[in-house]
Amino acid sequence: MSVRPIVTWNDPVLREVCPPVDPKDRTLQGLVEDMMETMETAEGVGLAAPQIGIVQRVFVMDADPITEELDEPDYGPMVFMNPEILNFGEELVELEEGCLSIPDVRDKVKRPDEIHVRYLDASLQVKEETFRGWTSRVIQHELDHLDGKLFLDYLSAFKRRLHKSRLEKIDSGRVETTYPLVPRGGERV
Repeated sequence: MSVRPIVTWNDPVLREVCPPVDPKDRTLQGLVEDMMETMETAEGVGLAAPQIGIVQRVFVMDADPITEELDEPDYGPMVFMNPEILNFGEELVELEEGCLSIPDVRDKVKRPDEIHVRYLDASLQVKEETFRGWTSRVIQHELDHLDGKLFLDYLSAFKRRLHKSRLEKIDSGRVETTYPLVPRGGERV
């Protein structure tokens, strides 16, 4: 297992729509292990493959640090391969989000509070589950990465302008993080 550098918000890989993973791919286990270690090192609650420069439809998450504080169900570390949301709940909730690819930038995003998802888990078993609250939000955020979207895309032009100086700081590599980061134009490992 190894910690991989995380690409920043304007890397073109974050705008690609990821193709499905092949469950027979023998490199998947190593990729998932690296993603888990990278997410934990960065103290994140989710990490999608494109965030480490890999265009595959897989993400990892562990929302327990947030859900424990809110008295929501804990699921522990989870792997989602080829996820798809089958149904969205009607209730929309606006909460603040951040992203490991966009350090020091946070803003409110409105999302459905409940989703029903089909995915392959770490054992390559097909699962269908309903998630609510923060777990639902983290899944939607990470699934957006697999579809080439960032939480910034949900913000108004005015709100994006408010974050301009922070985004420029990320672009220039002047942002400090506790994890390896690859700013725009940097070389991915």
